[in-house]
Amino acid sequence: MHSPMPYRRLGRSGLQLSVLSLGSWVTFHNQMDASGVREMMAAARDAGVNFFDNAEVYANGLSERLMGEALAQLKWHRLDYVVSSKFFWGLDAGTADKPRINGRNTLNRKYLMQAVDASLQRLQLDFIDLIFCHRPDPHTPIEETVWALHNIIEQGKALYWGTSEWSADEIRTAYAIAERHHLHKPVMEQPQYHLFHRKRVEQEYARLYADIGLGLTTWSPLASGLLTGKYRQGIPAGSRGAMPNVSFLRDGLLDAQKNAAVGQFETIARELGCSVAQLALAWVAHNPQVSTVILGASRLSQLQENLGALDVLPKLTPEVLAQMDAISAPLAA
Repeated sequence: MHSPMPYRRLGRSGLQLSVLSLGSWVTFHNQMDASGVREMMAAARDAGVNFFDNAEVYANGLSERLMGEALAQLKWHRLDYVVSSKFFWGLDAGTADKPRINGRNTLNRKYLMQAVDASLQRLQLDFIDLIFCHRPDPHTPIEETVWALHNIIEQGKALYWGTSEWSADEIRTAYAIAERHHLHKPVMEQPQYHLFHRKRVEQEYARLYADIGLGLTTWSPLASGLLTGKYRQGIPAGSRGAMPNVSFLRDGLLDAQKNAAVGQFETIARELGCSVAQLALAWVAHNPQVSTVILGASRLSQLQENLGALDVLPKLTPEVLAQMDAISAPLAA
């Protein structure tokens, strides 16, 4: 048994999310079939997880479909779980002679209104709790995007909206437009955040937490597995780094300086009686601005280990945090 799951408000909203949550990127469909997804989600829920993160583009829509099938079978009370999806890239590029220009790499009104309907069908839900603009769109006025998201919420198809990997200036602009027109404001951002990727969360967004009440649902807390220590001797067979569809991660996973730093984190982890992965996850969760840390797991044993980060949180004394900072800060983007 792990420590009880803590819950935090999503920014300044009243919605409470489990500090550790379950994501579906890479794993759903690519590494787990329908029964595996259902089993993983059930185990997470039993541990107190109430937030399940998804996106239209994950596994080209199949991740949402598998999550929707699992939710239909698990029959949880709708108040007991929070589901997200993210929109930007689209699913169908059309053909070379007839490209689907309004369905790819955009946040225009037409795409967003149709994309949310398609996600609702795949997820088998009446509404999606959190919807994210998966990337900024420099070609669509932010005002058009803000109005579309406001309308989606007004139509009851979503409850809250936010952004993913937007700059602080873009988030502040969207918020100001919403405030000026009395529209639903962006509530949350989903940035990458881990020991080697810190500056956006800790510096760029620093004023947004107090100024607009921004909440964070952070992704890649283990740097795609680098912070588990398993890539210190190369790319193991069967690991995420060995998957052809995420080959773009390999250079980062084999970074010699960062792997050497992981070795130093392993020493700290041994002293605390935990794994380096648990230490890294606890470090992310320790930041009070983080509403929830999105976990990725392809096996139940991985999920159980990751949930053990809750036991490590109380052990992160100022001295331990200072040690970790001295190791990671010089290598962090």
